[in-house]
Amino acid sequence: MTNKQPPAGLARRRPRLTDAETAQRMLDAAMAMVEDTGLTVSLDHISFEDVIRDAGVARSAAYRRWPYKDMFFSDLLKELTKQAPAATGADGQAGEDALRQLARERIDQLATAQGRHDLCVDLLRQGALRDFEAMYASTRWRTYIALHATFLGLADGELRTEVQTAFDAAERHLNDQIAQSYERLAALLGLHLRPELHTTFGELATQLSATMRGYVLTALSRPDLADRHVRQSAFGTTGAAEWSQPALGITAAALSFLVPDPQVEWNEERIKRIQQTLES
Repeated sequence: MTNKQPPAGLARRRPRLTDAETAQRMLDAAMAMVEDTGLTVSLDHISFEDVIRDAGVARSAAYRRWPYKDMFFSDLLKELTKQAPAATGADGQAGEDALRQLARERIDQLATAQGRHDLCVDLLRQGALRDFEAMYASTRWRTYIALHATFLGLADGELRTEVQTAFDAAERHLNDQIAQSYERLAALLGLHLRPELHTTFGELATQLSATMRGYVLTALSRPDLADRHVRQSAFGTTGAAEWSQPALGITAAALSFLVPDPQVEWNEERIKRIQQTLES
């Protein structure tokens, strides 16, 4: 009885990847490296040969797609720019879900003006605490910060223009998500934007996003900013709570834009509708 031998020669070779498949595998592998190690102000710490190995593609196919390594790193930079904001968790979606849960638990506070104010301040405080901690600890977020520094170092030309366009689209998308989150919060609490400011929730989102990024950047060199919390009453609330400086800054900025809407009538029916919305 003879043993069957495994197929040899061409039959044992892996199917050849298309150029597009090679490109996607390479970019995915390189982005995974960046996620693991973070990004400096350049991509010099990423080895093209290591990317080929991790991607599991043929070396010849990789070099056929990108004859020069700089061409690959240009494509990688554009890909990172497109995806970084969504990866950072900065859109506040997870935080918004947690805040909706908190509002459900404290629905009775909506019955009085002081209760609504206390709830509003606490929702802003907890949201800011959560967002800051998530962003400060995120390798992806630090990568996004480094991408801006990399962009500033690019020479004028097609690559710089393409990266700037990708940044613009990504930032606008992220800002829209943040604006929608705050618009829903305002509707829940019967708030509106101060009429005299002639502003929009999009502009509010820009202010809050820029403020939070400033705190995250500062905390990278001043860790005490991330660690220091003070228990106090703030912004006219009736109880004390744990406040960080980022939470104070974000809450102050939000409250400077938002005030109670005098046209909103608070009664049992409205509170019941809000409760149903929160539970849906």
